[in-house]
Amino acid sequence: MSSSRMQQTVALGTEFWNDSCALQELAEAIENGAVGATSNPVIVGAAVSGDKARWLPVLERLLREHPGDTEDDAAWRLIEAVAREAAALLAPIHEATKGRQGYLCVQVSPKIYRSTERMIEHGVALAALAPNIAIKCPSTREGIAAMEELTARGININATVSFSVPQALATAEAVERGMDRALRTGVSRERLHPYVTIMVGRVDDHMKRVAERDSVMLDPGYLNWAGIAVFKKAHQLFVQRKFRSTLLAAAYRHHLHWSELIGEGAIQSIPYGWWKQFNASDITPRKTLSEPVASEIVDTLRRKLPDFRRAYDEEGMRPEEFAGYGASVHTLRQFLGGYQQLVEWVRDRMLA
Repeated sequence: MSSSRMQQTVALGTEFWNDSCALQELAEAIENGAVGATSNPVIVGAAVSGDKARWLPVLERLLREHPGDTEDDAAWRLIEAVAREAAALLAPIHEATKGRQGYLCVQVSPKIYRSTERMIEHGVALAALAPNIAIKCPSTREGIAAMEELTARGININATVSFSVPQALATAEAVERGMDRALRTGVSRERLHPYVTIMVGRVDDHMKRVAERDSVMLDPGYLNWAGIAVFKKAHQLFVQRKFRSTLLAAAYRHHLHWSELIGEGAIQSIPYGWWKQFNASDITPRKTLSEPVASEIVDTLRRKLPDFRRAYDEEGMRPEEFAGYGASVHTLRQFLGGYQQLVEWVRDRMLA
């Protein structure tokens, strides 16, 4: 039997994850070689609203069992219920690989992005939901500090709200410190599998918004390479510096985000609709991760878009600038809005 495009991608060394915790989608992804999954407030809201027949009875049961809950309390009980079931689908992979794969990433509340202490507290609570949970925190100064501490406690992390080489490097360096602390206290190295996301499609989105805002004239096709260039630069540095975190690509917008990031040392967390398109395409996967983006494209983007320089150059931003970077602001607003939509859905049920 011939293998699917996703299976061929896996055979070339790339881990394939499903970029959703929707149960039916995740089950199908696992059949096609997926060994992990990610979630965030927008994804969880879509999973719940897309399968109301399954989740509405769960929510109503939770409301009956916890009559004193606030809307936020009830929303998080629902998020945790979704996470437990999605983690259970991945549990056989986690067990078969002795904890190397099979993780579900669950994000701390977007409302606490300014507090390291509260992110740590929430991360510890979420990690207790299942043995194969990894905790997502934003790659801001406060979130990076939280991820260092969570790693030191033996909890796996996945950096999110991350769009740049400086963010990826700062996060990986913090995780290295956290891992060293964890190992000194007796945590097994085999238990630690940290991930650092670069949201490649959101890098492209941001550059396109900036180019339009500032009336920057350039080949529109160049903008589709911005996130790829950032990811490949970060991967090169991760290999050189022997970081123990694995880079993860997310936020897909076109096939290049898949076909140009194939190879060892990377995870592709692909939304269901996109990997289904890739599976049906006539593109033959090949190892491309180590192939540099054309210098003309990178040089043009660096020359014409200061925000690309900030994302691409190693010293392009300081940690205190991460939260205020345009792509970070846009994404945090989306995550907060997605979470609020979920809370409003819960509110409707509480008032029904």
